[in-house]
Amino acid sequence: ALPISQRLNISQSDYPSFRDLLKKMEKAGKINREGREGYTNAGSALTVTGTLHVKTQGYGFVIQDDGKTEIFVSQRNMGTAIHKDRVKVQLFAKPRRKELHAEGKVVEILERNQSNIVGIFREGKYFNYVVPDNLKIVWDILIPPKMDLKAKSGQKVVVKILEWEHSQLNPEGEIVEILGYPDESGVDVLSVAKSLDLPVSFSKTILEEAEKIPQKIPASEIDRRLDLREEEIFTIDPEDAKDFDDAVSLEILENGFYKLGVHIANVSFYVSEGHSLDNEALHRGTSVYLVDRVIPMLPERLSNEVCSLRPGEDRLTFSVIMILNRKGVVTDYEIRESIIRSKRRFSYEEVQEIIDSGNGDFTETLRQMRDLGQLLRRKRIAEGSLDFETPEVKVILDDKGHPLEIRRVERLESHQLIEEFMLLANRIVALHVAFGKDHEQKKNRGLPFIYRVHPRPSQDKIRDFKNLVETLGHKFPGKKGQVGQKQLQKLLEQVKSTPEEIIVNNLMLRSMMKAEYSTKNIGHFGLGFSHYTHFTSPIRRYPDLQVHRLLKKYEGKITQDQKSLLEEKLSEVCKIASEQEIRALEAERKSIKMKQVEFMADKLGEEYFGIISGVVPFGIFVELEETLVEGLVHVKDLPDDHYFYDEKKFSMIGKNTGVTFRLGNRIKVKLVRVKPNENIIDFILADQKV
Repeated sequence: ALPISQRLNISQSDYPSFRDLLKKMEKAGKINREGREGYTNAGSALTVTGTLHVKTQGYGFVIQDDGKTEIFVSQRNMGTAIHKDRVKVQLFAKPRRKELHAEGKVVEILERNQSNIVGIFREGKYFNYVVPDNLKIVWDILIPPKMDLKAKSGQKVVVKILEWEHSQLNPEGEIVEILGYPDESGVDVLSVAKSLDLPVSFSKTILEEAEKIPQKIPASEIDRRLDLREEEIFTIDPEDAKDFDDAVSLEILENGFYKLGVHIANVSFYVSEGHSLDNEALHRGTSVYLVDRVIPMLPERLSNEVCSLRPGEDRLTFSVIMILNRKGVVTDYEIRESIIRSKRRFSYEEVQEIIDSGNGDFTETLRQMRDLGQLLRRKRIAEGSLDFETPEVKVILDDKGHPLEIRRVERLESHQLIEEFMLLANRIVALHVAFGKDHEQKKNRGLPFIYRVHPRPSQDKIRDFKNLVETLGHKFPGKKGQVGQKQLQKLLEQVKSTPEEIIVNNLMLRSMMKAEYSTKNIGHFGLGFSHYTHFTSPIRRYPDLQVHRLLKKYEGKITQDQKSLLEEKLSEVCKIASEQEIRALEAERKSIKMKQVEFMADKLGEEYFGIISGVVPFGIFVELEETLVEGLVHVKDLPDDHYFYDEKKFSMIGKNTGVTFRLGNRIKVKLVRVKPNENIIDFILADQKV
C-alpha cells in the first residue's frame, strides 16, 4: 500500500486509515492484490478458468481449459485452492519474473478435485490434525473435538474438509474413515484407492440386486440365439484372472480361408440400462487393477460368476464371426447374439508352452491362431499401426502384502494373438455401426456411437520428439515435414534391440495425445484405424457394455428424436468413462510405484545397471533394467565436477571435464536413499566411468 499512498500524497497520519480502506475494498471484491504492493480493479481484470497443478515446493500452475497456456500461481495467491481444483484466475498485468509467460491469483474455486483427503492422524498439545499423504497439499488439516472418529495417533485416515474460509488459517476437517496403521497389510494400497476417491466396495443395495440375478438361462433366450455350445471355443487370460469376458474360436475352411470367432460376455442381458447396477457401473467406469486387489466395475456375482465365460458352463455372448482370406482381409462377417460353452480355460503361459512344444489341448488350433495373429499384426503395421513396446512389471507379494519380487512381464506370442483378434473385432463392430455390412460404399448411417479415438499429435510435439531422437543418435525417417504413422513405425523398428529402445518408445508415447472415448469419430492415430471402438471387455469397461446395447438397438429402426437423445447421453458416457480411465491408470501406476519403493527399502548399498530415463536441472533419473524401478541421481552427487543442464541436448554436462550424462545412456548406480512415505529413491554413480 505504501507506493500507492505516496503516489496519492496520503499523509503519514492518514496512512493507517488508507491501508485499512484498501483491505476492506479487497475483502469486498472491488480490488485485487497484485504482488506485494500492487492492486488492480477487480471489475476490469482479465480472468480465465483452468485446473490448478500444485508442485511439492508449494507454488503451482493453472492450465487453461484449452490446454495451451500455463499461468503461474504462487502459494500466497492460491487462496484455499488445492491440487487439481478447477479455478478461476485473475491475470496480473505483468509477471513478476521474466521467465514466466503469465501469472495470476485464484479468485474463485469452481470445482473441488476431491472432497476426501488421505493422511496420518496426529494428536497435538493444543489440537489434533491430519498430515496429508499428498505432498502437493501443503496444509495440515485441523480436526475439531468429536470429529476424529476416535482415531489413534499415527493411523491412516480419510478426512473431509468442512471449512476453509481464509488461506491464512489451516482448513478444518472431519475424519470420515479410519484405514489403519501404515504398516498393516493392505493399508498402503487402500490409501492410494481412497486418495483418488475410488469406490472400493459396493453398497448393500447393489450387492443384493446382483444376488437376485438368476444363473439359469431361460429356454426362450437360448432358442432365439445362435447356439455355439458344441463349437471348439476357449478362453486365454492371465494366470490370476477370474473375470473371463472374451473367448475365441478358429476354423480353417476348405478354400484355406479362416473362420475366426470372437465371443464376448453379453453383460447387457443382465445389467438393465438405468437401473442401480447400471448407474453404479457407469459411476465406476472401469475395473481397477492394483498390485494387491481388483476393484471391479461390477459385483463379483456378475464379474466372476454369472457373466464370466467359465469352462463347461453355458454363457450368453455377443459373437463377431469373421471370414478372412489368406492375406488376412475380412471378406464377410456376422455379429450375433449367441450362447457358448467354453471348452477350456487357458493361461497365456500354457498356450505359449503348447505352441512351442506341440503338446497339449487344441495344439493345432492354437498354432493356427498364432499364425493368423502374426498375419494380422504384419498387415496392421504395414497399413499404419504403431507397434509400441512398453515394458510392464509384475509385483509378487507375500501374504502380508510385502513385495517379494518384481519382474518384467515377458510379451508372448499368446498375448499378441489375443490382442490382434480383439483389435479386429473392435474395428469390425465400429465399421458395422458406421456403414452397415457394406463398408465399401462408405455411406455413413449417422448413428450415435461410442468411438475410441486417438487424435493426431501436434506438430510442436512431433518436432520436440524428433529433436530428442536425433540427440540420441538416431536419424528420423522420412522427408522433412512429413511425419505420419509409417515414419514413426520405421523409427520404432530402427531402434529395436538398441539401448535406446525403451526410451524412444516412452518418448514417442509422451509426444502423443491421450486416447479417449468420443461420439465424434476422428479415427485412431496410433492404430491407424479410421473407425475403432471398445466392444470386447464389457465386464470391466462401461463403454463396451454400452456398445453391446447399441448393437442390439440398431438391429431395428431409430427416429431422429431418438438419435438426438442418444447423442446427448453417449457424450456424457464418453466424458465419464474417459475421466475414470485416467483415474484408474493413475491408481495402478501409484500402487506399483509404492511397492517398487518398498521393495528397494532394504537394499541400500546394492548396485544396478539402468538407463537414464530423464534429465532435469536438479539431476538425472535412472530406470533399472530388471525391475523398471526409477530413482534420481542428484546433480550435487555427480562426482569430480560442476555439472550444468543442457536442455537442447537433454544432457547433464561437466563444466570442466566435459563428462556427459545423456538421455538413454546406460550407467551403473548404487542405491543410497529410500523414503517410502514420499515414494523417493536416490542413487549415486557406482562407477565414475561413463
